[in-house]
Order: sequence, then structure tokens, then C-alpha cells
Amino acid sequence: MSTGIIIIDKPQGWTSQDVTARLRRVFNTRRIGHGGTLDPMATGVLPVFVGRATRGVEFFEHARKEYIATLRLGLLTDTEDTTGEVLETRPVQVGQAEVEAVLTQFLGKQLQVPPMYSAVKVGGKKLYELAREGKTIARQPREIEILELELLSCRGDDYDLRVVCSKGTYIRTLCKDIGLALGCGGCMAALRRSAAGSYTLQEAVKLEELLEKSGRGEDVEHLLLPIDSMFPDAPPHMLTPNQAKVCRNGGKFSTPLTDGKYRLYQGGEFLALGKCENGVMSTIKSFFEVN
Repeated sequence: MSTGIIIIDKPQGWTSQDVTARLRRVFNTRRIGHGGTLDPMATGVLPVFVGRATRGVEFFEHARKEYIATLRLGLLTDTEDTTGEVLETRPVQVGQAEVEAVLTQFLGKQLQVPPMYSAVKVGGKKLYELAREGKTIARQPREIEILELELLSCRGDDYDLRVVCSKGTYIRTLCKDIGLALGCGGCMAALRRSAAGSYTLQEAVKLEELLEKSGRGEDVEHLLLPIDSMFPDAPPHMLTPNQAKVCRNGGKFSTPLTDGKYRLYQGGEFLALGKCENGVMSTIKSFFEVN
């Protein structure tokens, strides 16, 4: 069975679910998940977890993301991006200096109200379903963090921003809020995810190229990255045969290692992500194949 992680460069017009559904056929398995939803209009890094690698999706949910977004000033829409219905247009009387100055207000931890056109559930129903019914309801703000925010370039009323942020950040809403802070309003005109966790566009495979290779019958499994690539900050540790046996049985064992997380191996096989506390190693999540 195929196992590993493939970094897809998602094209515009595809949902994240569209991508995983298509890759189930490519890799002939139902065990597939993705790391971080991208809106259909967005492109870029979409990590897809195949086979046993799906056990690691939960760790990836909290990975920081990097985006290149285009903020269009003077335009307000119901979806907070240019795919939506225009609510209002306003004159833009600010320039690059004003935009750069206001960006500092959005750095750090803050509360963000999720947009109505989002998959957040309220009362068991997704917000976008309510929005399509013409309903607008109060939403609870969520804590997010903007770690880096810089202006890359500008063209007329379009401003390209680089954003490094925490899980759960809506870049559409960030663009809207920046526009409101400038007094002219704004929305998101384009979005490209350039990194998710440690994975970047340099490792990404264009979806159309992958599908073409698979359609020609070419082997695409070599494009899968190993599961342990998810944990670059955890140092590797080789287990003795006895320790490996304990690890495979879900037990704990003594070790002289310092406290922290480790990638645990037996020979060349990645067995588990482990945690050492007070000289005792325990398993956080196992990834070995069960016979």
C-alpha cells in the first residue's frame, strides 16, 4: 500500500477535497487526508497524506503557514474576496507608505471573526450554507497569530503581501480588516500558499503534471516523501532491538536522552514519534506497519 506525503501545488478552481478525491484513484487507496484547507481560488502548497501517513495529519493541523496574498483596496464583497458579490466600492486615497504603516497593527496574537463564507460550523451548520441562504449571524472571534507581515509590491490599488500566520487564520478576513483600517475597505484578489510547516513550493508537484504521469501509467510513488519528513525539529534516535520491541507494543522504556520529542527508528524503519520525560521514552504516535 502506498504510504507517504506528497506536496501538491494546488491549481485554482479545485477544492482541497477535490484533490484528495482524485489522488485516492492515483494511489489506489482510501486512506488519504490533507493538511490545511485551501479555498478554490487559492493555489499553492497542499500537503496530502497517503496511507499510514494519515496518522500524522493531526500534528500538521497546528503548523504555521506562509502566503502571498493580493489585497485590493477600495472593493468590499460578501465573500471578502473578488469571487463574491460586490457590496461597495470606495475611493482609495492612500498609498504605499500608509499601507506599510498600518501592517504593523496586525502583527502578533489577536482575535479574528471568521467570514460568513467559511466552513466553520455554528449549530451544526456550516457558515457558508447559511450565507447562501442569505443569512448573516454573529460569529465568535477566534485567536490567531500573525507572525510576519510585509508588503512585497504594489500595482495601482493592488498590494502584494507576504503573511506568515498560525492555524485558523483567514487571509481574506485579514485583507478586509487591513482595508477597513485604511478607511477605504478592501478584499483579497489572489492567494498563493508558499509554505505549510516545513514544506515549500520547491518540493511541490503540480497537480496536472501528477495526473498526466499517472494517466500514462508512469510510477508516481517515488514522489511521496517519507513520513518522518513531517518532524524535522525532532532529532532521530536509533532503538536497540529490545527498545524497538517495547515501542512496537506501545510501552515505555528508560533512556539517558534529554527531555523532548524524538523520531524513533529501528534500522532504517521509522517507528514512531516519541517523547522523553525524566529519562522515560513513551510513544506519541506510531507509524510502523502492522503485520
